[in-house]
Amino acid sequence: MENVDETTPPATDATVPKPQNVAVPPPQSFLKFMKNTLKETLFPDDPFRPLKNPNLTHRRKAILTLQYLFPILEWGPGYSIRFFKSDLIAGITIASLAIPQGISYAKLANLPPILGLYSSFVPPLIYAVMGSSKDIAIGTVAVGSLLMGTMLRNAVDPQHDPKLYLHLAFTATFFAGVFQAALGIFRLGFIVDFLSHATIVGFMGGAATVVSLQQLKGFLGLDNFTQRTDVFSVMHSVFSQTHKWNWESGVMGFLFLVLIMASRYLSKKKPKLFWVSALAPLTSVIVASVLVYCTHAHKHGIQVIGQLEKGINPTSLMDLNFDSRYLPTSIKTGIVTAIIALAEGIAAGRSFAMFKNYYIDGNKEMIAFGMMNIVGSCTSSYLTSGPFSRSAVNFNAGCKTAVSNIVMAVAVMMTLLFLTPLFYYTPLVILSSIIVAAMLGLIDYTAAIHLWHVDKFDFFVCIGAYFGIVFADIEVGLVLAVGLSILRVLLFVARPKTLVLGNIPDSKIYRSIDQYQMAVLVPGILILRIDGPIYFANSNYLRERISRCVEDEEEKIKEQGETELHHLILDMSAIGNIDTNGITMIEEVKKVVERKGLKLLLLSKANFMETTGAYLTVGDAVEACDRVLTATSYSVPNV
Repeated sequence: MENVDETTPPATDATVPKPQNVAVPPPQSFLKFMKNTLKETLFPDDPFRPLKNPNLTHRRKAILTLQYLFPILEWGPGYSIRFFKSDLIAGITIASLAIPQGISYAKLANLPPILGLYSSFVPPLIYAVMGSSKDIAIGTVAVGSLLMGTMLRNAVDPQHDPKLYLHLAFTATFFAGVFQAALGIFRLGFIVDFLSHATIVGFMGGAATVVSLQQLKGFLGLDNFTQRTDVFSVMHSVFSQTHKWNWESGVMGFLFLVLIMASRYLSKKKPKLFWVSALAPLTSVIVASVLVYCTHAHKHGIQVIGQLEKGINPTSLMDLNFDSRYLPTSIKTGIVTAIIALAEGIAAGRSFAMFKNYYIDGNKEMIAFGMMNIVGSCTSSYLTSGPFSRSAVNFNAGCKTAVSNIVMAVAVMMTLLFLTPLFYYTPLVILSSIIVAAMLGLIDYTAAIHLWHVDKFDFFVCIGAYFGIVFADIEVGLVLAVGLSILRVLLFVARPKTLVLGNIPDSKIYRSIDQYQMAVLVPGILILRIDGPIYFANSNYLRERISRCVEDEEEKIKEQGETELHHLILDMSAIGNIDTNGITMIEEVKKVVERKGLKLLLLSKANFMETTGAYLTVGDAVEACDRVLTATSYSVPNV
């Protein structure tokens, strides 16, 4: 009997993997759909979960509600003397930093120096009651002060009408608080998320550069200085007045700047000496004031603060100005500064909360920030937030709760009541040194380098924000940064990635051939994965992209003489959402590939097309294709 070549029999229908009837979610009413959508959008953290317990009494529910609105009621009853010792040290430490910084930043906003102290008294008390962070130290911020000063100065000259300018500053702070509280109450905190990390790095770096350049006025002892913030105007103003430079002021400012920076370097090298950098600004103010007093330097060109009013914050409720001529400027300034203050304060709170393993509710923080600015605007305070540098000192000082803010407020109150006359001889150049030292810490060049290595687009967003502020204007830089961030989001939606997948040898794993060099294409099969939802905004692009991939693969096969293309597999498992335009697009793609003689297979978590079905894994789809190809090419051998 002659030997017969044994061959594998053709695959039968029973052995070929078939498309699965993927489970479809049960239908739900439109109202239920909208309810779930709104819940996930506005209440992703489910703040009402503690109230859902059916065993809770009405009294207990009322207590939980009050604790949510006023967190001090939650941790206050368990507060101990051990915690107070830590908070006392931390509070005194940040007060030593808040006093000179407050005076400095008020000058940056073109406001009386005393307002910097007022703003470090009342707002911290409000935050201690309503805030959820244990580590944030409340006070004025340099970038917010500069923004407020720049935007309000476009409407009113602080030199010609200081009273009106002061009232507009209170009004802008009021609107900032209203905007912040509204974001928190209506659960719209996700709006702030449009300020990406790259945007904040570039914006803060650019603002810090601009603020530092503005301090050349104090370093050189100039009386007249440009009102613009771009680098060209500042440099022109500096070098056009070389005959007015005061070398004594420059030398004093440089020496104390070196002292402050050296103390910061020491504290970084030895974290236990954190108090050295915290006390350096106040020490510089005391030493410089004594030096000016003893040498009568204020009579030889060294400008000093002068008289500061004694007493705690006077009421400013009646000073709020809602005149229609200035209302648009006040609202605009309030909204812009509110967003920047929120971005910095919440970012600082979340950063330190991560180290101590507790949670920060962003919407609750917005309400707390908003209320402290609303109350602050009525008590002679201007915009406050949780500056990162001061919060870092509070954290390193070992604070346990928000009581450290109360201690700081009490220390500032004592200063307002008894110590303000001692600041009469404080030279303005020392305030400039303090500001520059704080600003240098905001220029995070290492983060920019990291962005370059990780994501080039994020890097250009960062650089765009930086150069927009430095070479144009702070508002231009902010608009440019936010615009680029929104453009990034739109590009993600409108241009989702479409990847060609290959098989990892000796496995059933399929990965991008661009990312995994060892992945190999499956002969006769093109596998594409769509990474992202399919909407009306990207359906046309995806249809063209899929068609182009098919054409490119067919041309490549013809050139290299490889196995003819028979199947197209669309891996849609990464698609979380698809609208009617997307479904229509898939149907059109099916018709296009069928006209080319190809068969379309879908890999998905749901059936998009009733006539096609879907496979659960790429391996199942590829196996089905291989079985079909084997059955098609089978022929009976000769005997």
